[in-house]
Amino acid sequence: MTHGEYLVVADRVFDGHRAHDRHAVAVASGRVVAVGPEKDLRGAGRRIEIAGTVLPGFIDLHTHVRLDRTPLPTVLRHGLTTVRDTGGPLVPPSGGDGELRVLGSGPILTAPGGYPVPVFGAEAAREVSGADAARAAVRHLAEGGAALVKVGLEPGGSPGAPWSAHETSAPPPWPMPSVETVRAVVAEAHTCGLLVSAHLSGPAAAELALDAGVDEWAHVPCDALPDELIDRAAAADVKVLGTLDTLSRTSGVWRNASRLAEAGVRLLYGTDLAHPDVPWGIDAFELQLMLHTAHGAVTPEEVLSAATARAGKHLGLAPLGTLAEGAPADLIGVRGDALARFKLLEYPDLVMSGGVVVKEP
Repeated sequence: MTHGEYLVVADRVFDGHRAHDRHAVAVASGRVVAVGPEKDLRGAGRRIEIAGTVLPGFIDLHTHVRLDRTPLPTVLRHGLTTVRDTGGPLVPPSGGDGELRVLGSGPILTAPGGYPVPVFGAEAAREVSGADAARAAVRHLAEGGAALVKVGLEPGGSPGAPWSAHETSAPPPWPMPSVETVRAVVAEAHTCGLLVSAHLSGPAAAELALDAGVDEWAHVPCDALPDELIDRAAAADVKVLGTLDTLSRTSGVWRNASRLAEAGVRLLYGTDLAHPDVPWGIDAFELQLMLHTAHGAVTPEEVLSAATARAGKHLGLAPLGTLAEGAPADLIGVRGDALARFKLLEYPDLVMSGGVVVKEP
């Protein structure tokens, strides 16, 4: 891929935190080298004009692109420049230089016969029996290039959830790992410098995850949680991914999302991309739901930050997800005001990955 020097000029530039009117982004050698008023950056490279908004490339923290064999170039051209593949083949990190950056967890660690085995088969899972096996599995994932570790805490039986719509090889309830096993996963993952994400949908799994010290919930739970567990999650600074769009037909997701917002938990952007109801790219409806379920507790800028700057920080890869000096030159441009109309984000006119122009007006 060829890195050029560019000056991307727009009516507004959202840098991952806030919007700036009539700003420009200078790019060279695959990095952002300057961001500022257009008048201060003239002559800094080939000029690209966007009559609208320039933003960092979006980061989707919950996808299954490897398991589902989603076409990665399509995802990139629709505004996602980085995705986490949270449950699928173990592959080292790739992309970020004109190709979609993919960071994977490898297979989901679960109890023998546990989720996702009854739904998606053994390809998506690694079954572990006890703490010693769990620690060995985590080391194997880390050595293979995993960017996080995911555990399956899913007994099944959540009406409206996408995993409840599949034919299964065994009826629920499905077994879940013990708290001792999950604690071993967390301890070994932290030793390896990795976060642990839990697939969970209801109170029993949420309590198990909290007792074990899991770092992240891969979904807003879709079965109603008692206030005590939500308050515990907030106090423990558990990070929660939305996936509100694909869970929109479940019974408890709206109350849980609202209560999490009231407790001070700010959702991160994750969609469960690869499910048939989620677009191959930015999901504007997910962003809209993140805004409205918070009932005024977050602004449009904060919602966009959940998919850009905050997501990059959560990955431990800051300044990825920002438009700031030294950040990877992952950016998108859309016509119009993306802060006022999230739908514009699904059809970007400009996509740049690591300083390589993938799509331009």
